[in-house]
Amino acid sequence: MSYNTFGHLFRVTTWGESHGPAIGCVIDGCPPRIALDAADIQPWLDRRRPGQSQFTTQRQEADQVEILSGVFEGQTTGTPISLLIHNTDQRSRDYGDIATRYRPGHADVAYDMKYGIRDYRGGGRSSARETAMRVAAGAVARRVLGDGVRIRGALVQVGPHAINRDRLDWDLAATNALFCPDAEMLPVWEEYLAGIRKKGSSIGAVIEVVAEGVPAGLGAPVYGKLDSDLAMAMMSINAVKGVEIGEGFAAASLTGEENADPMRMEDGSLRFGSNHAGGVLGGISTGQPVVVRFAVKPTSSILTPVPSVTREGENVDVMTKGRHDPCVGIRAVPVGEAMMACVLADHLLRHRGQVGSL
Repeated sequence: MSYNTFGHLFRVTTWGESHGPAIGCVIDGCPPRIALDAADIQPWLDRRRPGQSQFTTQRQEADQVEILSGVFEGQTTGTPISLLIHNTDQRSRDYGDIATRYRPGHADVAYDMKYGIRDYRGGGRSSARETAMRVAAGAVARRVLGDGVRIRGALVQVGPHAINRDRLDWDLAATNALFCPDAEMLPVWEEYLAGIRKKGSSIGAVIEVVAEGVPAGLGAPVYGKLDSDLAMAMMSINAVKGVEIGEGFAAASLTGEENADPMRMEDGSLRFGSNHAGGVLGGISTGQPVVVRFAVKPTSSILTPVPSVTREGENVDVMTKGRHDPCVGIRAVPVGEAMMACVLADHLLRHRGQVGSL
């Protein structure tokens, strides 16, 4: 049984390893006659691409996408879309010391216990390198959703430093390397991350993704809920350890009166007074912005020696060499956006199949 595919009608299968010759994905279920070429995909990959600042891994990958199938004369054909990115800057020698040593916090020991074999070069299949293909698939999903749906992501917390939501500026988040939406917090993060990087350590982060223009009616009871699929999608991203929808865990401290989103009819349309639910009620979108946040753990690749064991059961200390992100949450922003797009596109097609056009 394969577990490399997600989605129901808009289905994405990714393949490839961190230090293999290439990575790729196959998208099945994309409707025909949607305008698409590589130029529609590349800008989203460029936002995730490594080596763009001192706060991300210095691995230099162009991440140039190639469309191998499913597109003819600039339009999707309704057949599987195959996308390819060549790996061009592998340094597998950086990982020779851990061929038989398990890196604490990584998937090394779990992969070995499950499969009896693992690709130790950068983590192989468990590497965040795989997420480039999710971003490529997300670009196609955005074309399925159309221009009426706008998906934006930002970092809202780095380590203990959270933004002031009164200063949240989505336009600012799109213009800086940290995807920071708070002008006053940006220099704080830069100084903090510079210190983390200098020590050879790492830190976690919280990412927020918001989709506006989502039509009401996406999602279905009981096991096809939009929010449950979003939670699964975000949890499947490397290093993610927690997901919340709307008010999330903060709702536990609210009263029923505080948490309720009041409704009124205005000019013949339903209006909500707040959005604690994050745009989803009973697993179905309400037409309000869909809001998801997820927490990313600190990168496990650090220069500090950490107690571990070898495959043969010998006690050792492991220090990870190579090029790594001091805060992997930075490049998780476009990945979270892509997963939001893929889930929404899948639910849009599922809704059309069950109910008809929105």
